[in-house]
Amino acid sequence: MDNDKGRKAEATVRDRRLSVVVFALFFSWLLAFPFEGQVLYAITEYRGVSTQTYVLGAMAAHFVGLIACGFFVRTMRAAKKLILFSIVFCAAATGVFFLPPSFLWSAALFLAAFLVGACVAAWGFYFKGNTPKETRIKTMADGLIFSNLLMILLNISAIHISPQIGLGASILVLVAAFLFALRLPNAGAHETPQSPPAPTLTRKTAVSASKLNPLAFLCFFIMFITINSGMMYQVVNPAFAHMKLLTSLYWAVPYIAALFIMRNLPRKTNRAYILYVAISMIGFSFIAFLVLGRTWTDYLVVNTLLLGACGVYDLFWWSILGEMLEHYKNPARVIGFGLAANVIGVLEGGLIGNAINAAGGQEQYHTLLALGVVCVTLIMLPPLHNRLTKLLKNHIYLTSHPETSAQDHINRPTDLNIVERLTEREHEVMHLLVNGRTNKEIAEELVIVERTVKYHVSNIYAKTGVSSRTELTNLVLRNREKPPE
Repeated sequence: MDNDKGRKAEATVRDRRLSVVVFALFFSWLLAFPFEGQVLYAITEYRGVSTQTYVLGAMAAHFVGLIACGFFVRTMRAAKKLILFSIVFCAAATGVFFLPPSFLWSAALFLAAFLVGACVAAWGFYFKGNTPKETRIKTMADGLIFSNLLMILLNISAIHISPQIGLGASILVLVAAFLFALRLPNAGAHETPQSPPAPTLTRKTAVSASKLNPLAFLCFFIMFITINSGMMYQVVNPAFAHMKLLTSLYWAVPYIAALFIMRNLPRKTNRAYILYVAISMIGFSFIAFLVLGRTWTDYLVVNTLLLGACGVYDLFWWSILGEMLEHYKNPARVIGFGLAANVIGVLEGGLIGNAINAAGGQEQYHTLLALGVVCVTLIMLPPLHNRLTKLLKNHIYLTSHPETSAQDHINRPTDLNIVERLTEREHEVMHLLVNGRTNKEIAEELVIVERTVKYHVSNIYAKTGVSSRTELTNLVLRNREKPPE
């Protein structure tokens, strides 16, 4: 039995690492090529064609792919097939840019952007199925860190060696992603390959408004705060374009550093305060952009503040989305909707920045707009926190009492007689049982088969010494009523 548990634990760790590698590889291609990527800018500049139409079209197609994925991908097996096909197509689409500019460029880029959007959303099945809930923030941080490191290498190859080398390196990254994706499992750690597809929403199984409200509010928050990211691409970055070596090497470094720091903060750290600091950093970055010059030291100040704040907030909303996966049947919809809000925000910020530039607007207008976004974001954060806390009570960004660690919660008498005897999955099943869910409803919510639920229920009864749901409910209630020691 212990050997079986050990093998399962090793398989879970292996699958988690594999999913991070696959994500980092194809996400680095996304960041370096279709999504405001420097490889795309380098090849269009080399060919003497305008980049703006390609960038806007690719972002729009990427948005559609993120939204659409959850409506036709409903199992991990389907997600794997989509990921493999998308990677192959994206590699072929990248190769098209070795040819002279033509309509094939637009067709290849837009279709690839659509598929990679669907690919990112489909990866949500692996984010949920192969990553334990308590490690998802680290999984997401690892994926974002490694993808940005790879993006830096791709950017350097395209800018400082040649655009063709950058294209070739991008294709090699996708080839590596395909080879690793072949090894992705067809089912999650708690799902058998024969599991039926997740049911579509009906009146009986529809997600309650209490769950939709926090997700919708979070998406609106993501869309609003990333307006400043869009302005960064179209306003801040072009202002320092004359320092190609510094910008290509340093641009994502503060972002990576912020992710690394947030990933490794002690559990007791109150991250809610850090969110307010990060919002202030965004405001100060645009103020610095207005009052400072365009030297390398000025760039370091502006970019460090802005990209550091982006790292804090990206990991915040990515980790919230990861936690929300437990409350929705189709992880592709949750990830797709969340990232679609990010794309819309970047697109809006870019369009606003371009409009101000076209009208001959001065830099103070960009700064005033950015500060307006910061002010609205500060207003939105408390109600967002309240809505999320009602759904996600123990998320590390939402913990009300930072001095209380996860181990403290386990040691409380309210859970002492139960939690110590149950696995994480059994604990999840137990809470659904005492809340009156049937075996079928539990299977649908946890995306497992009903016979697996029955197996967990049997283990729960044996470990807690009860023989019925009523006795289990009474046991839980008695423990909750015990005063803390």
